[in-house]
Amino acid sequence: MARDPGRNFTRARIAYLAARLMAEDGIEDYALAKRKAARQAGIPDSRQLPNNDEIDAALQLHRELYQREHPLRLRELRQLALEVMDELLRFNPYLTGSVLRGSAGKYAGIHLQLFADNAKGVEHYLLDRNIEFRSSETRLYAGDMQLAAPVLSFSRDGVEVQLTLLSPRELRSQLKASAEGKPIERARRDAVKALLAAG
Repeated sequence: MARDPGRNFTRARIAYLAARLMAEDGIEDYALAKRKAARQAGIPDSRQLPNNDEIDAALQLHRELYQREHPLRLRELRQLALEVMDELLRFNPYLTGSVLRGSAGKYAGIHLQLFADNAKGVEHYLLDRNIEFRSSETRLYAGDMQLAAPVLSFSRDGVEVQLTLLSPRELRSQLKASAEGKPIERARRDAVKALLAAG
């Protein structure tokens, strides 16, 4: 069956617009970037939306053309992530999100998942070191089961650091941001160190 070139063009246009939103406006959520890009392009049909891989390809091209400083910024963010992971080593930290994927935008934050027996222990650790933090909550999915996970956020060197607090048993689950989504990629300290060495 012949592919519809108009549909392919529409997908490519939305991917380009979404990539620009992520690169320039610091949006990290692919679904949000796609919806905003589709609105900008005047495309109401959600079947026309590109997948995350198409957006990543557009993002890479955008950075090669307009953001030559991106590799340096990404390295700085990964270095900072590693320093915070070293500090929080007792809570079994894993790096996730755009800093791990390499798609971190100008205003990207560092996202860590901590797998600790006692979430309060993380709060006490931060309080003992006079680190001011904000508390919120996020929803994650393990299969079809929804989890409500506490999130602690603080600023380090002008970068937002978000700690999602999970139990050690959840380390065995493939956690997802949505019920239909892909498992969230995560990396231990050693893997982050290897990324920096390879960079």
